[in-house]
Amino acid sequence: MGWKKTNAREEKLKFIGDWLKKESSFSDLCERYEISRKTGYKLTSRYEAWGEVAFDELSRIRHLHPNETAREIKAKLIEIKYRYPTWGPGKILDWLKINEPKTKWPSASTSGEILKRHGLVKPRKYRDRAARFSEPFSNCEHPNDVWSADFKGQFRLGNDRYCYPLTVTDNYSRYLLECEGLLSPNTENVIKRFKKVFYEYGLPKAIKTDNGQPFAGMGIGGLTRLSIWWLKLGIMPERIKPGHPEQNGRHERMHRTLKEATIAPAKSSLKLQQRSFDRFKQEYNNERPHAGIDRKRPWDIYKKSARVLPDKLPEINYADHFEVRRVRSNGEIKLQGKKYFVSELLYGEPIGLEPIDDGKVLVYFAKLKLGLIDIREDKIIRP
Repeated sequence: MGWKKTNAREEKLKFIGDWLKKESSFSDLCERYEISRKTGYKLTSRYEAWGEVAFDELSRIRHLHPNETAREIKAKLIEIKYRYPTWGPGKILDWLKINEPKTKWPSASTSGEILKRHGLVKPRKYRDRAARFSEPFSNCEHPNDVWSADFKGQFRLGNDRYCYPLTVTDNYSRYLLECEGLLSPNTENVIKRFKKVFYEYGLPKAIKTDNGQPFAGMGIGGLTRLSIWWLKLGIMPERIKPGHPEQNGRHERMHRTLKEATIAPAKSSLKLQQRSFDRFKQEYNNERPHAGIDRKRPWDIYKKSARVLPDKLPEINYADHFEVRRVRSNGEIKLQGKKYFVSELLYGEPIGLEPIDDGKVLVYFAKLKLGLIDIREDKIIRP
């Protein structure tokens, strides 16, 4: 029959008590408790080794699970998390697979649980998200096809001065070309930084921005001194629709990572803040894998442009069927005896006029279409 189901521990202790009294033979004692001699010898051995604790209920959980992550693997996950505290488990695994490809690493969910048990994972804050922008970036099939540029929102440094981080990325490779903290976002400072970027990386085909200064203005074609300079270098300014930052989503996502890594909290001076930006740029380009580029790092993909910054701005040329007019000091051009205001910013620059219909002419500056002249209506119609 074996041990009584009501309280097996108590029955075992009674057996040991009778065994210690030595009043019956061992065979008779086992027969009385309806157990085999083998079970009896096992109980007495356990008692002699552990005392009464030997009869406590033992956990049936495996001491070592066959699928448990090795201690060395856990230590490596924790090490990389401390090195890159803003990275999640997926990003950490991507890095480990690149740098130690022969090791069999756990899944992202298992890695997340390991980091969570060590207090290294913060609860995610869920928020409403705008719908994804479904259209592809124009002609973005190779490095330097399209760059994105923007100012990460200004913030106050520890010395009460404002910092305006100017950022430039390559859309195809996600390579962070520039991350420079400026004390003023004026045109002169921005042109100076872009000259540095162009000298270092060459020229892109297009640069995508929002509609704020100094990237875009309120006049025809959204022209500014900066965008005019780009057009003369053969770079097309592309602007997202007002109120639609998701159209520059790759760049906006980088900004969120930049803020988490460098601006929380802000540093006490621009010099110290720039050091933080420089460290972030090195990590973002050379260490951090990106899901959008098959979990590679930007420097694995990015190549400098073959188009270099010229010492002298080239002349703007138009096709043979275009008429060319120079912009006057008051911002006007003259066509068929009539004057049309274009922009004072284009003073002295050549404007291309392409006839398309009787009394209608398309107006271009370099590759940018500024509008349509309707001679009969005597006005320029913006696109």
